[in-house]
Amino acid sequence: VSKQMLEQVLRELQPLCTAEQQFIEKFFQLSHDAAELQVLEVMPLPIYLLTSFYFFFFFFLRLEEPTTRLLSEIFSCLEPELRGFLDVCNKVHPFGCLQVLVTLNDSIFEMWGSSSALPSSFLNTVLGNMLLLAKSSFNKCIGTLCKEIEEAKMPSKMKGGILPSVSRFEEFVNFSEEVFRTARRRGELDKAHLRLAGSVFSSINSLSSANLKVNTDMVMMENFHHIHCFLCQKKIHCLEGKKREAKQRYGEHMEKYVIKYLGQPLEKLNHFFEGVKARVAQGVKEEEVSFQLAYSKQELRKVIEKYPGKEVKRALETLYRKIHKYLSPEENLLPVVWHAMEQEFIRQYQEFEDLIQRCYAGSGITMDFTMEDLLSYFNSITLSN
Repeated sequence: VSKQMLEQVLRELQPLCTAEQQFIEKFFQLSHDAAELQVLEVMPLPIYLLTSFYFFFFFFLRLEEPTTRLLSEIFSCLEPELRGFLDVCNKVHPFGCLQVLVTLNDSIFEMWGSSSALPSSFLNTVLGNMLLLAKSSFNKCIGTLCKEIEEAKMPSKMKGGILPSVSRFEEFVNFSEEVFRTARRRGELDKAHLRLAGSVFSSINSLSSANLKVNTDMVMMENFHHIHCFLCQKKIHCLEGKKREAKQRYGEHMEKYVIKYLGQPLEKLNHFFEGVKARVAQGVKEEEVSFQLAYSKQELRKVIEKYPGKEVKRALETLYRKIHKYLSPEENLLPVVWHAMEQEFIRQYQEFEDLIQRCYAGSGITMDFTMEDLLSYFNSITLSN
């Protein structure tokens, strides 16, 4: 409603000011060319006075842009009234300043492109001042929103899912893109989008120091994934860089999440083989690792015995339920994360097998489960859920 009212005010304002300007220029002969003005200037004073008082008025104002001066006097209340009206429009909606900015921009653009409009410096000045005011209100709104996003605190009971700051960013982008859908210019909006995206990324990054009840990498993974999908859908050119960054960050945190949680089903095996790799990195020959007391064949057998196939499958089932419990269903990342975990688990298994063959050659030591067993565990868990 405020948009339509503002458009109507601006539509009626132009012909009014244009008509008044035309009358003033005609009545006071302010459109005379230089030759005519020179003749008037050399006229004898009595003749000049008899001609009309308005010539004296013209010469008095001639050096101060008489048309603009007269229009400013006639419409002295116009600018204050417009300022008050814009202030009301801004307050109608939390993001009302966007609509005001677009409406003013488009109206001025159309006015300047209209062949029927006179180049009135007075009206241009007034509308230019209103446009500056609208831009100032818009920038203040964006600054306040950026601060709100950056300083947003995690809900005390929040265990995961999409952060309020991300939802707030999404809300603004959806609203602003609709408002600017047919706008002739969107430079201010593009700058605002970049500022807000930076604030959202900063807000997500601050989670690393937050006291979350769940894995921080999981929450960051979900939120960067959500932003990436959202920006893919919106196709906003100025945010292409942020879209790529969100995808990269989503991948990084998923990798950290997968690796951290994968250590749990085979924790002691992981710890043992990390020690083996450390000894080799320190210069111990691979064939001599088994002579290290902590990494002897007997110690390896003890660790492997702790992970029979049935226990490994049970541990994976527990892990799946835990991931399912905390991942938000809206993002539908469970299949993606579970597949990534399967790939990482296979990689670890192959690494363990390779280290056994290199450092414990001829010992006949093998893990209790094979690669085929491992694949069947994952397949069974996926199908049963």
